[in-house]
Amino acid sequence: MKAVCCTAYGAPEVLKIAELPKPTIRENEVLIRVHATAVNSGDVRIRKADPWVIRLIFGFSKPRVAVLGGVFSGEVVETGKAVSQFRIGDAVFGSTGMEFGAYAEYKSFKESAAVALKPGSLSHIEAASIPFGAMTALHFIRKANIRPGQKVLIYGASGAVGSAAVQLAKSCGAEVTAVCSVVNKELMKELGADKVINYLQEDLSVNNEQYDVIYEAVNKLSFSKSIKNLKKDGILILGAAGFGRMLRAGLARMTGRKILTGVIKESAEGMSFVKGLIEEGKYRPVLDRVYTLDQISDAHEYVELGHKKGNVGVQVIS
Repeated sequence: MKAVCCTAYGAPEVLKIAELPKPTIRENEVLIRVHATAVNSGDVRIRKADPWVIRLIFGFSKPRVAVLGGVFSGEVVETGKAVSQFRIGDAVFGSTGMEFGAYAEYKSFKESAAVALKPGSLSHIEAASIPFGAMTALHFIRKANIRPGQKVLIYGASGAVGSAAVQLAKSCGAEVTAVCSVVNKELMKELGADKVINYLQEDLSVNNEQYDVIYEAVNKLSFSKSIKNLKKDGILILGAAGFGRMLRAGLARMTGRKILTGVIKESAEGMSFVKGLIEEGKYRPVLDRVYTLDQISDAHEYVELGHKKGNVGVQVIS
């Protein structure tokens, strides 16, 4: 099969097309033919080993798992003897988690993985754009227990996680304020945001609005500004925090602040929940650009610029 291998940590050029053996499956596993995947900020961080601690977790000189890619949409082509939830021919979408491997024509996964049947209304490229942002945002929004009528501010609302958080918070009945650039104002309104703040023109430090929940999705809003606009008993979500900010969050918790950060948990139930929202018309994919598998380095280069709107898809099978 054709696959993309990460030959070393570094610039997008370290990603090389290779021919690898097609995966074999165990009795509790499923094999899919990958139609589409996506490139997100997490993929870029792994490829660059940024932060450096990634080398201690995933491999010192290069990733131990050569084929990166954490999300996919495709068709089931083989099932193990013990598999009961999926059948050959099923269209599915989901996340590979830390197993990666979605930058390839075939991928195997356990039946219990964060996978669901693909909504019939979506193309494979649209479906592949959903799991990263949706699973990340859903994890924190559920932990924050967002309720109807609460005021929620989402900083970095036009990215993969931010655009998912806007839609999921609205599905909880919250009043949502999205912070992004002016070019994404109409998109935020389409996704359900009640208010949109242009971060280039309006400084949150002079905004006296107080929020029940602030979701910082891009690690660019200072900790002090985040706290300033948070109600005394409010919850701050640091969804993209690095080690330093996680440490500061830990210290702030000692003063009574409610701060959520850390590694997310993905699940089949979560994927099915989002699938239901899609079918109810309460959630839709946000797709910026589409590349081919041969253009994976270009896709990484674009994502690394930090200006993408929603997600960047990769067509594996044309």
